[in-house]
Amino acid sequence: MDASAKAPVHLWVIGLLSLVWNGFGAYDYFMSKTENREYLAGMMEPTGVTVDAAIEYMNAMPLWANIGWGLGVWGAVAGSVLLLMRKRHAFHAFVASLIGLVLGMLHQWTNPMPGMTDTTTPMIFTLVIFAITLFLLWYSRRMTASGVLS
Repeated sequence: MDASAKAPVHLWVIGLLSLVWNGFGAYDYFMSKTENREYLAGMMEPTGVTVDAAIEYMNAMPLWANIGWGLGVWGAVAGSVLLLMRKRHAFHAFVASLIGLVLGMLHQWTNPMPGMTDTTTPMIFTLVIFAITLFLLWYSRRMTASGVLS
């Protein structure tokens, strides 16, 4: 398909849904990094972790885990925006996001948050994020190969 040709409807649907999905990740990142206690209370309450313990845990994260978290979140947002802009670099942004996600998963699974009573739900949610990231990576590569992204 010629890059100047009309983009398929599924590009706009997937692009917009991924931007909303990844936008929530950016919102979560921002609220966590700014230590918004009300937001953190709502997120942490079901897991059995106190807000103070969550903030202490995030502040103690090693640099590589923080870099991974940021790369995962902002790479995904960039990938979604680039997908909507029909740019082939969406693929590269999703690769960066996947690398960041793997680093974040490594930290979460080797250093679980102290006091967490429900470890299953966060693990399942992380696997869902991983599956969506892999799908977006595959999709952006496919759209590049078919000439939809230039």
